[in-house]
Amino acid sequence: MKKAIILMTLILTMILAGCMSKDPTPDERFSEYVKLWNDQKFDEMYDYLSTTAKEAITKEEFVNRYNKIYQDLEIDKLDVHFTLPEEEAEYEELAEFPYAVSMESVAGPIEFDHQAALVKEKRDDNTNWYLNWDTTYIFPELEAEDKINFDRVPAVRGSILDRRGNGLAINGTAMQVGVVPEKMDDNTVSKLSKLLNMSEDQINKQLNASWVKPNLFVPLKNINKNDEALKDELFKVSGVTSMEVGAREYPYGEDVSHLVGYVAKVTADDLEKNEGKGYTANDYIGKRGLEQVYEERLRGTSGVKISIAKADGSEVVLAEKPVEDGEDVQLTIDVVLQQQIYDQLKGKAGTAAAIDPVTGETLALVSAPGFDPNAETLGMTAAEREQIQEENPMQPYLNRFRATYVPGSVMKPITAAVGLNAGKIKLDTVYEITEKQWQPDKSWGDYKVTRYTNLVGDVDLEKAMIYSDNIYFARTALEMGKDEFTAGLKQFGFEEMEYAYPIEASQIGKMENDMLLADSGYGQGHIEMNILHLAATYTPFVNDGNLIKPILLSEEEPNQVWVENIVSPEVAKGINSMLTKVVSDPHGTAHIAYRKDLPLAGKTGTAEIKEEQGAKGRELGWFVGYNPEKPDLLISMMIEDVQDGAGSRSAITSVQNVFIAEKE
Repeated sequence: MKKAIILMTLILTMILAGCMSKDPTPDERFSEYVKLWNDQKFDEMYDYLSTTAKEAITKEEFVNRYNKIYQDLEIDKLDVHFTLPEEEAEYEELAEFPYAVSMESVAGPIEFDHQAALVKEKRDDNTNWYLNWDTTYIFPELEAEDKINFDRVPAVRGSILDRRGNGLAINGTAMQVGVVPEKMDDNTVSKLSKLLNMSEDQINKQLNASWVKPNLFVPLKNINKNDEALKDELFKVSGVTSMEVGAREYPYGEDVSHLVGYVAKVTADDLEKNEGKGYTANDYIGKRGLEQVYEERLRGTSGVKISIAKADGSEVVLAEKPVEDGEDVQLTIDVVLQQQIYDQLKGKAGTAAAIDPVTGETLALVSAPGFDPNAETLGMTAAEREQIQEENPMQPYLNRFRATYVPGSVMKPITAAVGLNAGKIKLDTVYEITEKQWQPDKSWGDYKVTRYTNLVGDVDLEKAMIYSDNIYFARTALEMGKDEFTAGLKQFGFEEMEYAYPIEASQIGKMENDMLLADSGYGQGHIEMNILHLAATYTPFVNDGNLIKPILLSEEEPNQVWVENIVSPEVAKGINSMLTKVVSDPHGTAHIAYRKDLPLAGKTGTAEIKEEQGAKGRELGWFVGYNPEKPDLLISMMIEDVQDGAGSRSAITSVQNVFIAEKE
């Protein structure tokens, strides 16, 4: 029995020893290599290469080449597929296996089939199978002397157009200023540093680039081709020359700057935020305005071709994605009207919106002062931008038509409409008002609503509108109460407004007490309105009571009713008549705009922004105007910091001037 156990132990040991000493098969070795390849562990893959393969390429070259190719071509979803043979075969010195590779690249899918060859080699007393690797394993057509080309065909950026097809943002040209080194003198660099707002180090760095030769043009900076004064100074400098280059161009400059915005070179932050969207360090991206809002539509998709340049001059295309140019974005904006309104705001800080009150089309969106979008696209520095801000305290980079402001008395027609719609007042409702200041009872303490009219006695809605009586509209708001007034304002689009450009919604704010509720009735309190929304709230008065939705894109459906019958046709007609008398009546607050040959209706407003009660605050002057006989244009305008008690006078005159220009 003991002998039998010893014999069985000896046999088992021999079997195990035989199993452990089994030589690796070539298919198992290749399977291991394929797994490393799929995991892109190129440094470990190198250890599987045959001696002959290693003589042709070092480990560093091998790893770097795979890494560079896969990174440059943005290889993703790599799948190297090898199926182990079903039947075990005998291999002596050479084994060959078919395999398939598929991957996604920046230019689309790449797929190929290939044959792997493994050779048996003895290293350090161990025999194993090694891959007879060459460059065809990367791509079958890639031979040792060939190169991989990666060609990007940039998409043509779409234009931004006005309603008539005028280009607000187009693909134009700029002037690239540079120097020819052999024609420079000792003062060239210092002079250019001042004129181009570049440091001397920046200029010298470009001049000392490895490719630079004495007779070659060295580009330094792109400038506006229309800046004649700068061009004259530049061409006086020794060695300076120029060439025309493609550039985004804004023909209407600051007049449309806040609406259209601009593009600029992508930053590291842009690349991080837009990872995977195909941007490169040489691309431009929308930074403000519509250029930013509609970046995806405008930019298009660059074309990409990945190919192998053969040593004999031929080409093998591995993958190709055709270029898709960007879309044009056409607006309902009338750029001539935009310019006319901007001209009226020059030298002032303010904002204006012009709409067709019947169709809802936005005809102008203006914020003043503006800035130079061409300078931004050509590469304005942060220091240059800061200098502009310091020199112009009116904040030219502040987009005012996006923001909300205290509306003052231009709010009164809305308060009237909400009150009438709620049944709290009627067109002929009368309040007896005899004092300059009013409060409902002593619970308000020292606070009173102040009016700026000498009207005494019975005041109906029409007189209150003509004279802009704060007390009348304060009392109307109190009659409604906080909840009913708030609900009515929300119907008029407060706190929520869908629009093709991101603007701030008008705010109702808090009405913690009756004093704030009363103030809100005449456009003070915590009420704030956006200039475009304000224009929209007047549309029911020329549309039989329908509130019209503003649109900006030509592709949007016009004549959209935002809220149907927000007031009755009778109420709409009544308020329209009152707004006409605000201008035509000698006592009307906008009577300075009265002309028999050019009828206007509208409402004035002066809003005071105070840091604290009792202090003198900043004043905003408002006017909303339209032609009641031809209601195809409605303009709302706000001018900041009106002086010497001028109130809304500047806004009234500016709006009237635009209507005069339109008539002529």
